[in-house]
Amino acid sequence: MKLAIMQPYLLPYLGYFQLIGAVDRFIVYDNIKYVKSGWINRNRLCRNGEAATFSLPLKHASDSLDVREREIAPSFDPEKLLGQFRGAYARAPEFERVFPLLEEVAGCRERNLSRFLNHSIRATCAFLGIDTEIRISSDVAIDHSLRKQDKVLALCRASGADLYLNPIGGTELYDKATFRREGIELKFLRSMPVEYPQLGPRFVPSLSIVDVLMFNPPAKVRELLAGRYELV
Repeated sequence: MKLAIMQPYLLPYLGYFQLIGAVDRFIVYDNIKYVKSGWINRNRLCRNGEAATFSLPLKHASDSLDVREREIAPSFDPEKLLGQFRGAYARAPEFERVFPLLEEVAGCRERNLSRFLNHSIRATCAFLGIDTEIRISSDVAIDHSLRKQDKVLALCRASGADLYLNPIGGTELYDKATFRREGIELKFLRSMPVEYPQLGPRFVPSLSIVDVLMFNPPAKVRELLAGRYELV
């Protein structure tokens, strides 16, 4: 069993979906502290050749709450979000094919942040043809008072994982020898640089999966998902 665990993000970057596609089971880490300076409820698109942020407004709440305890603010206007995408990408070659996905994501009636994001991840995976099993961390029967590497190991054991795959940014967080003692191989996914034609004069990197979809036909997207990373 190949397993990956990640907190949810709003229409995340290409590497997030490379990770999902590379494993048998993907666990969305919902009972982890919400970090307001992170990318859980915001991301970036390309508008007029520059990176611009889009986001979900959240209800005011304690900074100690988990992602699954946060709620989207009543002020959230799906049409305003869709308007940002339309304004940025109406002239993109794949706009007509991709925009219905964004309508499905923005139109989700769920106002719990975790469940809204879980819906968007599943909808995007379906659009991409990724059939990896997706579960929610708080639904897995482990000791949820565990933290950091110990909690990840517990989720691995509960899933029967023999390989745990993490983004390359986690090399300082996890120890291969510790995983090996548990009978689990630890590897890291490193995405390779990706560049493609956009509407502006220069390529703007590190954007949401939306940008990738807007400028690349399905065959190219499948190639980027399957072949533009390495495991180390």
